[in-house]
Amino acid sequence: MSGLLKEFKEFISRGNVVDLAVAVVIGAAFTAIVTAVVEGLITPLIGMIFGKDFTEMTFTINDSVFRYGIVINAIIYFLAVAAVVFFGVVKPLNALAERRRRGQEPVEESALSDEAVLLAEIRDLLTVQAGGSASPASRPPTDPPSTSGW
Repeated sequence: MSGLLKEFKEFISRGNVVDLAVAVVIGAAFTAIVTAVVEGLITPLIGMIFGKDFTEMTFTINDSVFRYGIVINAIIYFLAVAAVVFFGVVKPLNALAERRRRGQEPVEESALSDEAVLLAEIRDLLTVQAGGSASPASRPPTDPPSTSGW
């Protein structure tokens, strides 16, 4: 029996379980905030546009009342939560993951350093001055500098 309790204690102490519990508590608090903003600010603003309380918007068919204002309120609530999650969690985590990915890739260096480009230009100028028929663009700049004109 003590082995079972020890295993349960290890399970509860694991980081991902604690993180999940914290996420649930913060999610519940966040839900209360978003509900207050939607019902206390956004719904009355939309209600002002239509000239009556937004949550009381209904229509009736055969003595059945359809409360479409509540449905629209739920859609607004969903969009508010989705926007906050996207801009507050997903975008920053994607940016962080992209930064990590870039940090792990080998950094691509330019094909030639500034010094190698300068040496290639000097080589090509010396070749032209020595009466060579090669134009500077005729040789790839990765060739070692020629010393034939020195």
